[in-house]
Amino acid sequence: MMNQLIHECEAFVKEQLQHDASGHDWHHIRRVRSLAIQIAEKEKSGDPFLIELAALLHDIPDEKLNESEEAGYAKLNRWFNGRDVPDTLARQIEDIIRAIPYKGGNNARTLSIEAKIVQDADRLDAIGAIGIARTFAYGGKKGQPLYKPDLAIRTDMTLEEYRNGKSSTLHHFYEKLLKLKDLLHTTAAKQLAEERQEFMEAFLKQFYKEWNV
Repeated sequence: MMNQLIHECEAFVKEQLQHDASGHDWHHIRRVRSLAIQIAEKEKSGDPFLIELAALLHDIPDEKLNESEEAGYAKLNRWFNGRDVPDTLARQIEDIIRAIPYKGGNNARTLSIEAKIVQDADRLDAIGAIGIARTFAYGGKKGQPLYKPDLAIRTDMTLEEYRNGKSSTLHHFYEKLLKLKDLLHTTAAKQLAEERQEFMEAFLKQFYKEWNV
């Protein structure tokens, strides 16, 4: 049953995210799953089945990719119901997924070890070279300017301010990406984050050098 459910989950997620241009496509999901499995193995903790399913499904209900958060979770639950996923398993996966998003630093849910691992994997894919590429893809999709030097870096935002306030793609590095390394939970993820953090910092230095010619 487990392997069959994973296989069906892969097909569902690929179909749902095949046209995404915001950095939340199937390849993002594939990387997060791979990172989550690696972290779980190195940490020797967590339920591998729960971790893999949650990693595969974590962006299906994302409010950024749906009309609303409620609509996203309704879609997720329709998939569970269509596969006769036991309620206990469905609720475990949903609890992990609800704990993952950053939400401008406003998501204060208590995390299980599985949620910590999947969240770490998702945050690793938001930093480094891939993180930079995804950030500019999302900024372009959202219609944000590349950089606006006159804008202040925002802090202590509500979710509404984080989602809809004035910002630029480069500001997002300071409002989220550069903070993520210090918010990771597992030793394995922290080790993987070091090189990615250094790469982002080097990118920013080069960006300002070229911006200010």
